[in-house]
Amino acid sequence: MPDHDPDDAPGAAANSALDLTGEDARIVHITLDERTVIRRSPEVEQERAIAVYDLLEENRFRPSQAGAGPYHLHLRIEENRLILDVRDTGEELRATVALPLTPFRRLVRDYFQICESYYDAIKRLSPSQIEAIDMGRRGLHNEGSTLLQERLDGRVAMDFPTARRLFTLLCVLHIRG
Repeated sequence: MPDHDPDDAPGAAANSALDLTGEDARIVHITLDERTVIRRSPEVEQERAIAVYDLLEENRFRPSQAGAGPYHLHLRIEENRLILDVRDTGEELRATVALPLTPFRRLVRDYFQICESYYDAIKRLSPSQIEAIDMGRRGLHNEGSTLLQERLDGRVAMDFPTARRLFTLLCVLHIRG
């Protein structure tokens, strides 16, 4: 599930009137609730690690109800919802945001399928064929990232690169082994 392509167009601007300037509008720690995950392929595990690393290196994120940051973010899937537990750096809960996942169902399924094709292509297809699949993969990833921003509008503001990395993590949490 590669999401770290620097050539991707920014797609959507920050999704809310919340102020994303200043050093406090950022995630400094992230935890994924992986109790339901049995195992992942090495490719998926690598993409999870890259998304977390890139997210912590650079992100713009501000929940409307959490007060000033920086933030610790705990992500989990519960009852077909992505739950974002936003905490302060002392791990005190500041806000919980629940995002229904039904609007993402088709997109995540299609994204998984194209990622599988991409990983397969790397092993056996020509560079031009790989590039064509990768363009489709990036398009779906951008669509998922934009949808994430739209669905969180008014509750959590983030820039597009942050939305891309969070969409990757949403997909990783969908994997049940």
